[in-house]
Amino acid sequence: MKKILAFDSDDTIVVSKMAATERMAALLAEAMRYYDICIISGTGFDETIYPNTVRQIEQIDGVDLSRLHIMPTCGTRYYRYHDGEWKLQYQEDLTEEQKQRIFAAIETSAKQLDMWVANPAGEIIEDRLSQVTYSALGQQATAADKYAWAEANVEKRRQLNEAVKALLPEFEVRTAGTTSLDITKPGVDKAYGMQKLLEATGCTKEEVLFFGDKLEEGGNDFPVKHMGVDCIAVNRWEDTAYALEGIIAVSK
Repeated sequence: MKKILAFDSDDTIVVSKMAATERMAALLAEAMRYYDICIISGTGFDETIYPNTVRQIEQIDGVDLSRLHIMPTCGTRYYRYHDGEWKLQYQEDLTEEQKQRIFAAIETSAKQLDMWVANPAGEIIEDRLSQVTYSALGQQATAADKYAWAEANVEKRRQLNEAVKALLPEFEVRTAGTTSLDITKPGVDKAYGMQKLLEATGCTKEEVLFFGDKLEEGGNDFPVKHMGVDCIAVNRWEDTAYALEGIIAVSK
């Protein structure tokens, strides 16, 4: 029997960095009648997860927010709802020296592979405090542009991952989102976040079901699969919604 349903964000419960649909928000809220829900994503809390998903769930009547676990930046931060507000439970922030090294490694590798656009839509490299994220087209690129780029650059993304890893062997480097690369402290990835979740809830990994779109080796969801958690691979939020509808139906 599963007790926790855990989800990646981009391309799992939302279109890349877009707001959750009414259908998805309602399904997550409905699922919270039967399970704890965890969102563990490479994106940030204030900038993305809260405005795009959590706020939509909050607006649904009768939802029990104490059953919602939010783990931004690949689980390097953990938020729970207490006394009417979201409170940070822990953080694994990078030092300024570490961030400078990561920034330099990403820029060097991306330029060598011709993956550094001249006119990005927003920041190419973003400091998320506990994670540094490279976005090939810039953080504010449209979903359509991101999907087109991702489809055309599968091999280049792999090469960039390997190039950055070679320069930063002591850090965790994961392909993420639609156009992104995430770098965190060594040993700190989504498996680390899942272990923190298990400790907080008293659940075992056998009691968790995880949904993600980057479960292949090198993807930022892969550590969850590697630690032995049951996983469902999806390609888009509609796949997740379909599966959730089935899970809710048999849980009633």
